[in-house]
Amino acid sequence: MEDYLPLAYLNAWEYCPRRFYLEYVLGEMADNEHIILGRHLHRNINQEGVIQAEDMLIHQQQWVWSDRLLVSGVIDAVEEQPGQLVPLEYKKGKMARHLSDHFQLCAAALCLEERLGREIAYGEIFYHANRRRQQVRFTPELRAATEAAIAQARAAVYQFMPAPIQHRKKCQACSLQAICLPFEVNQLRSEKNVSTLCDPT
Repeated sequence: MEDYLPLAYLNAWEYCPRRFYLEYVLGEMADNEHIILGRHLHRNINQEGVIQAEDMLIHQQQWVWSDRLLVSGVIDAVEEQPGQLVPLEYKKGKMARHLSDHFQLCAAALCLEERLGREIAYGEIFYHANRRRQQVRFTPELRAATEAAIAQARAAVYQFMPAPIQHRKKCQACSLQAICLPFEVNQLRSEKNVSTLCDPT
């Protein structure tokens, strides 16, 4: 499945296309406190297996893929009850409207639906910072946006590296800041644009 886009990189694409390009296309990786904390919090759920919890089966580290969308990856857990499947992701941050997380979860559900031939109504994201689950309903709008993001990310692989985003908070939290140099590159781009506008030729 070398040509299948990993689900985790779909998350990176929505967070920042330049980060996606640096990681997925150029293979640049770096740790910071956010990456290390996330890895630490995942230590208890990174073991593949099936757990019985009353009337529920919990499939941990479930491998999923879609031949239609050309995506693949591992979802943290899939909770199986009679007549119902709920894909579940664990994240270190706080509950909010993180489209990057929603896209990753929805893409995993689309993979499961294709493999099992049944519809999945919603999934959940457990946010460690406030110890709560957020339900994410797989609406037609979210499904369409997720498929569009997959297509855009796959197309970006064959294009030039995107410019840095204009989002100081995201850039400050990014582990690739020292490689991407978003503030420096944006400053140079701004100075170049000003110089071009002032050039009488």
